[in-house]
Amino acid sequence: MKLSEFDYDLPREIIAQEPLKQRDMSRLMVLDRRTRSITGKIFRDIIEYIGSGDCLVLNDTRVIPVRLYGRRRTGAKVEIFVLNPASGTLRALVRPSKRVKDGEKIELESGIQATVFGAAGSGRFVRFDAPIGRVLESGHMPLPPYISRRDTSRDREDYQTVYARKDGATASPTAGLHFAEGLLERLKKKGAVIVYVTLHTSYGTFAPVTSEDIEEHLMHTEYYEISKETADAVNRTKVSGGRVFAVGTTSTRVLETAAAGQGKVAPSSGETDLFIYPGYRFKVTDSIITNFHLPKSTLLMLVSAFGGRDLIFRAYKQAMESGFRFFSYGDAMLVL
Repeated sequence: MKLSEFDYDLPREIIAQEPLKQRDMSRLMVLDRRTRSITGKIFRDIIEYIGSGDCLVLNDTRVIPVRLYGRRRTGAKVEIFVLNPASGTLRALVRPSKRVKDGEKIELESGIQATVFGAAGSGRFVRFDAPIGRVLESGHMPLPPYISRRDTSRDREDYQTVYARKDGATASPTAGLHFAEGLLERLKKKGAVIVYVTLHTSYGTFAPVTSEDIEEHLMHTEYYEISKETADAVNRTKVSGGRVFAVGTTSTRVLETAAAGQGKVAPSSGETDLFIYPGYRFKVTDSIITNFHLPKSTLLMLVSAFGGRDLIFRAYKQAMESGFRFFSYGDAMLVL
């Protein structure tokens, strides 16, 4: 398929810059693949679609404040975005990269010094004169590039799911941002099974696809985990006739990566570079809860693979005409 098939014109004014005060009061667009219908709801209405015996799969990764600000000795401002905070050899995006020389020292807001070295793939190698945990204590939340404001103290909570518990993400699994504690409790009381996987969402989720033939795109890798407890719960759901609801493209990729055949998943962990685009046959996922995604993105391709490109693009057009809010802090979509 061609990259141009996943492009659309998006008015900048509908890109959400702030979250709603009540997570589960965002708007929800419900797509039914069988009837090809599109229905408008409020997110907390999702309880109408998830029943007893169904399984809701959440990504419990926790976003780390990896965006750092500092100054060169000239006084010029520098931004350092740590790409792999859990690794020994640190890599970072440095802006403006071309002006910062190899071996140059940057003084961070905290007074800690960072030394920037040569190219490391899409970034630069970086070393701090303090442990990375202490460095990140004064870090900023890594809001995505389409949010045109500096982060605030409120983003430390808003850009985190209410069930986040495993440090490692440098981008939020944003479909989960719509779930409030009360909504999750109501789903449990209704009889839904709630389980967790981990995928440390990375900055690569915003990496543009540049190949016109999308099959030539080199997918970024992300660390994932799925426990035996979660795998068993998903497999029991499939056997009993329940449905598996993946919250976000991240949970979807974990489930499909762990699929062992015949609709079963196996506990596993490691790096996944699974690239899902139209033509992919889903093995485990029965429904996806997701946000509205960037044009030409791998996330839009995944959702199009699940819902069908024509239905997804019809829904996007309707969403834009109806004033839905797009991207990380925006509204949601349920594809049944």
